[in-house]
Amino acid sequence: MTTESRRGISTVDIAILGAAFVWGASYLASKELTTFASLWGMMAIRFILAGVMLYLIRFLRPSKFTKAEVLASLGIAVTLATVMTVETTGIYLTSATNSGLIISLSILFTPIIEGLVSKFWMPRMFYLAALGAIMGVGILISGNGFTEPNLGDLLMIAAAVLRAVHTVAQGFFTKGKKVDTTNITILQLIFAGSFFLLIDPIGTYNAAITYGVREWLLMGVLVVFCTVYGFIVMLWAIRKTSASRVALLQGTEPIWAVVIAVVIGGELMGFFGWIGGAVIVAACYWGLGIEGRARAQRITS
Repeated sequence: MTTESRRGISTVDIAILGAAFVWGASYLASKELTTFASLWGMMAIRFILAGVMLYLIRFLRPSKFTKAEVLASLGIAVTLATVMTVETTGIYLTSATNSGLIISLSILFTPIIEGLVSKFWMPRMFYLAALGAIMGVGILISGNGFTEPNLGDLLMIAAAVLRAVHTVAQGFFTKGKKVDTTNITILQLIFAGSFFLLIDPIGTYNAAITYGVREWLLMGVLVVFCTVYGFIVMLWAIRKTSASRVALLQGTEPIWAVVIAVVIGGELMGFFGWIGGAVIVAACYWGLGIEGRARAQRITS
C-alpha cells in the first residue's frame, strides 16, 4: 500500500473525483445520443472507439498484450457489460428518482463484497459514513418523491450489487499480477464494445450512419473523457488504494450530474438539493479518513 492511501485527499483521490465529474457529465451526453439511435448501438460505438483510441496511443510506447492481461480484461469486461445492460434496462423501467437512489447503494455494497473477497472488514464507522452518503443522494434526487416499486427497481438493486462486484473484480483480476493498466483498459473496452455490438449490430450500424456533427462531438466527449480517462483512472486508483475508497469517491457522481444539468442543461435545483450534495461530500470525506486509517493500521500491525 502506498503512502497516498494513508493521507486524507491525495493525487489519486483528485483523479477519481475527476472521473466522477466526467461520468456525471456522461448522463447529459448519453441522453442526447440515445434520441438518435439505439442505446446498445451507442455503447458499442463508445467502447470500441475508446479501446481503439487507447490502442493507437499505445503505439507511442509499444507493449505486448500478455495472456494474464487478456484473461483479466475478459473477466472485467463481462462484469462491465453486465452492469451496463442491467442498469440501463432498469433506468428505462423505473423513475429517475428511484434509479438514482438505488444505484447509489453500490457505495455500501462495495466494501461488503470487498470484505468477503479480501477477508478484511472496514470499521463500523465506515459503513455509517457510507449510509450517510446514500442518505445524501436520497435528499439530492428525491424532490419528486418515490414511485411504487416495480421490476425496474429490482433491476436497479441488482445493478447496484453488480456495480460493486465490477469495482471489486477489477482489483481481484489484477491483484498480484504483472499487468499494464493501459493494456487492461484497452482490452476491457474492446471486449465490452464487442459484446454490445453482438447484442445489437443493426442498431450500431444505424447509429453510425445517423449521427451528425453534433452527435459525433458528443460521442467524442464520451469516448475521450468519460471512457478513456475515466476507466484508466478507476483501474489505476483501485490498484493504488482500494475498491471501497474508490466507491466512496464515486459517490460524488450525482453531485456533478446535477451541477452540469443546472449549469449546462438549465435545470433548477432547490434548497434540499444543495443540502443533499453537502451531505454526500461530508460523508465521503469522513469515510475516506476512516478507510485510510484502517488500512494504515493493518500495514503497521
